[in-house]
Amino acid sequence: MMFRFFVRRMIVKFGERYRYDVDYMLHMLETAPDAMRAFNALPALAAYRKMAPVEAHMAAKLRGTLHEDCGPCVQLTADMAREAGIAAEQIEAVLTGNQAAMTADTALGYRFASAIIARTGDEDAARDAVRNAYGEAAVIELTLASQITRIFPMVKAGLGYSKSCGRIDLGARKVAVVKQAA
Repeated sequence: MMFRFFVRRMIVKFGERYRYDVDYMLHMLETAPDAMRAFNALPALAAYRKMAPVEAHMAAKLRGTLHEDCGPCVQLTADMAREAGIAAEQIEAVLTGNQAAMTADTALGYRFASAIIARTGDEDAARDAVRNAYGEAAVIELTLASQITRIFPMVKAGLGYSKSCGRIDLGARKVAVVKQAA
């Protein structure tokens, strides 16, 4: 009972902080609290970063989220990227797939995540590029960033809480996103 109280409070504060609909998480908490307890470990896993530059890490997270969503979860990830200090222009470049506008770190994270998610045949080259630039630990970090972030929109969809696609608010910029399928 105490677990639910504290987790509910944490979830509600998270939703308020990011203007994000947390109803699916509250539903999980009420219906399957043990599942919610396990689910709570995922954000820390997705955020794990020690070797990869923040730009590469956030680009991988955005690309992973984009594969599964084009609305509220992408907005949440974009807001987290801005909070991490990523320039709106870099976020927009990832959201639109404009690699020419990306910095080297952003582009490397984006290309790595894209190759892994879409199974383009370039996975080895993308992995080697990350390994050569940042080390083996960064390969793990970008893999976790791009893959764990995909879970959230899929859980939301599975529970029936998905929203339609929309424009992503980057402050003065509003970006129309087209879901980037594999």
